[in-house]
Amino acid sequence: MQRTKFTEEKLGQAEKTELDAHLENLLSKAECTKLWTEKIMKQTEVLLQPNPNARIEEFVYEKLDRKAPSRMNNPELLGQYMIDAGNEFGPGTAYGNALIKCGETQKRIGAADRELIQTSAINFLTPLRNFIEGDYKTITKERKLLQNKRLDLDAAKTRLKKAKVAEARAAIWAEEVTKSEQEVRITQSEFDRQAEITRLLLEGISSTHAHHLRCLNDFVEAQMTYYAQCYQYMLDLQKQLGSFPSTFLSNNNQSSTTPVQSVSSPSVLASASASLPSVSNSMVTSGLSELKSSSGSRKARVLYDYDAANSSELSLLADEVITVYSIPGMDSDWLMGERGNQKGKVPITYLELLN
Repeated sequence: MQRTKFTEEKLGQAEKTELDAHLENLLSKAECTKLWTEKIMKQTEVLLQPNPNARIEEFVYEKLDRKAPSRMNNPELLGQYMIDAGNEFGPGTAYGNALIKCGETQKRIGAADRELIQTSAINFLTPLRNFIEGDYKTITKERKLLQNKRLDLDAAKTRLKKAKVAEARAAIWAEEVTKSEQEVRITQSEFDRQAEITRLLLEGISSTHAHHLRCLNDFVEAQMTYYAQCYQYMLDLQKQLGSFPSTFLSNNNQSSTTPVQSVSSPSVLASASASLPSVSNSMVTSGLSELKSSSGSRKARVLYDYDAANSSELSLLADEVITVYSIPGMDSDWLMGERGNQKGKVPITYLELLN
């Protein structure tokens, strides 16, 4: 019946009652919210669990209302391999000891990763999924009811219009017109009531946005905690590896990176990323290498701030100009730097050699 009414409306054989602009805007906002909520939710799932097979398995267990079997994640698995290899090579050897320490750190990162997934699922993904599977389904149901009420109203209006035309031609009694008018009033009342119900539900989308904003803040906080934990774990590991004798650390004349000083502010990540040498630095590396093979000194501009890890190193400030030179037996990644009466080792990657 409703399909027939809809077909008549499409063919122009029935009137079409237009929804008011406010309701149309609310419907558009709800559709937009549903679309982007689904996309954000699915991509967050991919971010937290990149393995599609694992996601499918978790989905199946969730539908069966059963707990998925606990398995090692990638960092934990790598950590276990490193620990097993370290024990095989011998914990008393430099390489074996380093592998064990790295493996333990990887397993800590894996545990932090599990915590991130669990927290994000509860505080972020679940509210988004509840909206898609709950609130929006209710909105869709009431919207369909509104569509049916509109079709009923349009059909009643069309019958009234035909009755009035027939009355004018004296083809029917006036009672038929009255009956059609009463039908229009009833269907109009039902349509208005359903439109109000739908409007109230749709106006709740603003509250949904506010709720999802709070959930987004929780997600960002969970990520911040995770990355801060990972950074601290790696910083601790770097310090442990840096405490090994230099004869064990060297590998083809390349030593490990100098430990970065720990700081307790959110600027840690920014300063850490800023300390990484850019691709363009490789262009000046050859000049610095030539300097290391000579006995002369050159001026160099400091690219990034650097905090000395011990008394043998020289702290640096970005954009300052210092004198650098090499001394026999110095590690290939370092030069001696001088600023006035101060001197100490400085990392090559923080310098730009001046002409």
